Amino acid sequence: MSHPTSPDAVPASPSGTRMWLYKRPFRLGLDHECMVLVDARTTGLFSSLWVDGSFVAEDATPAHGAEAVRNHRLAATLPDGRVLVVEAGYISIGSVGIAARLDGALVHESHPGRRIAFPERFAKALTDRNQAGQAAYDPGKLARNKVPIAVDIATGILFFVVAKLTDLKTAALVGAAVGLSLVVIQRFVRVDLVGGMMLFGVFMLLLSAGFAIAFDDEEIIKQRSTIIGLIGAGCFLFDGLVLNGRKLGAGVNRYLAFTDVDERRLAIAMGLVAAAMAGGNWVAVKLLSTDAWLFYTTFLDLPLSMGLVIWAMHWARSGRPAVTA
Repeated sequence: MSHPTSPDAVPASPSGTRMWLYKRPFRLGLDHECMVLVDARTTGLFSSLWVDGSFVAEDATPAHGAEAVRNHRLAATLPDGRVLVVEAGYISIGSVGIAARLDGALVHESHPGRRIAFPERFAKALTDRNQAGQAAYDPGKLARNKVPIAVDIATGILFFVVAKLTDLKTAALVGAAVGLSLVVIQRFVRVDLVGGMMLFGVFMLLLSAGFAIAFDDEEIIKQRSTIIGLIGAGCFLFDGLVLNGRKLGAGVNRYLAFTDVDERRLAIAMGLVAAAMAGGNWVAVKLLSTDAWLFYTTFLDLPLSMGLVIWAMHWARSGRPAVTA
């Protein structure tokens, strides 16, 4: 289905960064070809209804607040006088569905039998507010921190590429040089370059590279994750318990689309996660064969750490009770 080119016939472009565009086409008998576009952006959800290539209706909801969880209603009167009403909304956290009714009679469902409603377990995050009265969930926070986040990701990719082309030692030295260069550049520019986790990441990479160079014993190499993890845990716990999360806690917080995060709790929780993962690696090395240890580090370590990080975020947010809108 082609869209019209006339500026007067199309809806205004929504603001914010697009995260996903859902397309839900359907037909009304042999007469009309229809399409619902649902545009998920950092500023909210925007939907539009097209009939035979022409824009006929639109609806929008913000990214947070009580309005964020309602379904969209797209209504239009067809040339023959019949009224088409399309209900659109989430059917899960990652997908949307539509239900079309013609003069009140259901004529199409994109996901037959599925209830169109924002998942209840996620709705609370969108409707709560922090103690300052701000929305607890704010995807725009990620957009505002896009520069330090991009710097973190870019330095990580650089390390990976250099390590692949050369070795761990060279990659760590290149990463350190880039990190120091950014610290110098930061003194001359206003945009935040090193406010994320980049410097801490470079420090941990240098430790890891130094460890790999200093030791050649298989047992010690297997315990590298334990030793590095405990050092990282110590850094996070010091930041949380002594510095109130002003450094590492604040850096991790840039990656979270929530405004009710207690950075002190976040740093402590991340320290406990790192200590738990280090302890898990120590136990695996002591109790498992080398093959079983490799299986653990390859397939079990990551999902376990993700689960613990989710707990850490939940605990950090619970330190500042939300106010329901």
